[in-house]
Amino acid sequence: MFYTLTCPNCTIMKRKLKEVLPQYGNKFVFKQSLANSPIGFIRTCKMGIFAVPALLIDDKIVFRSVPTTEELIEKLNSY
Repeated sequence: MFYTLTCPNCTIMKRKLKEVLPQYGNKFVFKQSLANSPIGFIRTCKMGIFAVPALLIDDKIVFRSVPTTEELIEKLNSY
């Protein structure tokens, strides 16, 4: 997940992920990348991410905004 420290929607997505991911055990690893850090900035530019939050699975962007809990579960179930 790409995020920034001042993004209120990033906090919401982070909270949803922390609620939902435990039911998947070790299937997913939650990693965060600060989009406005030097390395994060380079990664976001290379991936075409210009807004946060952005959620990736297997280096593919699956959400560019906060999904509903149902949308998040549906997407995770498809992997």
